[in-house]
Amino acid sequence: MSAPSSNKRQKREEYRKAHKDEGLSELPKKKFYRQRAHANPFSDHQLSYPVSPAQMDWSPYYPAFVAPNENLSESHDHHLTNTEASNLRPMVKDVRVADIGCGFGGLLVALGPRLPDELLLGLEIRTQVTEFVQDRIKALRNQNPDTGLYQNIACLRANTMKFLPNFFKKHQLTKIFLCFPDPHFKARKHKARIISTTLNSEYAYVMKPGGIVYTITDVKDLHSWMVQHFDAHPSFGRVPEQGLENEEFVHVMRMETEEGKKVERNQGDKFIACFRRLEDPPWP
Repeated sequence: MSAPSSNKRQKREEYRKAHKDEGLSELPKKKFYRQRAHANPFSDHQLSYPVSPAQMDWSPYYPAFVAPNENLSESHDHHLTNTEASNLRPMVKDVRVADIGCGFGGLLVALGPRLPDELLLGLEIRTQVTEFVQDRIKALRNQNPDTGLYQNIACLRANTMKFLPNFFKKHQLTKIFLCFPDPHFKARKHKARIISTTLNSEYAYVMKPGGIVYTITDVKDLHSWMVQHFDAHPSFGRVPEQGLENEEFVHVMRMETEEGKKVERNQGDKFIACFRRLEDPPWP
């Protein structure tokens, strides 16, 4: 490895280490968190994930929403062993909004103040990008110690193509955002797209009936792919395009993500489609 490259890596590592200071309010700089734009979702990444949603400890991510001590005994899941239950700190709320492939966290930061009574989670597979979002949220919380702003957003590293139901129970989520996902242009790579028949069934499982999946991309072929696969799924119905322009979360998705801003600067197209989770049919 060349000396300049080694020095850059050392500077990045030193910067990120210094940014771990819990009281730091300076926003992190992207140049110290650079990583390849793509990650292989089929690789065996070193990931931590719960065996089931009941065993997920959310308290490090949303410390302001941890249940008071007097509520601990009544909020434990009765299916957990005493040891498992004693290690978990129950929450007063469940995560309701997921940004899958959250990138550098622009949507999370924009939505947090707009949904102050909801817990929002960004899921990102790339290590350094996840670290950037976590440091960004920490700095924003430190900048707003008296308002409670940004206490309701968090980010964790996860591969949602493999482990989504490990984090969320049935009908838990009310909103899922799929913003500018990797288009995987080559036909042999289409199996790595974040929208597929199988994955849509997992989205349907974790989504509450009436909830909405929001999608946006600047690639028309990928837009057609997403529409085709959601239209074909019996658990989803497309939200009519009329009125989407005035829908608050569509506007945020269009204008506040890093990719959305880049497309706007380049005067590119943005293709949007939203899909409502339908009620499950009654058993015969």
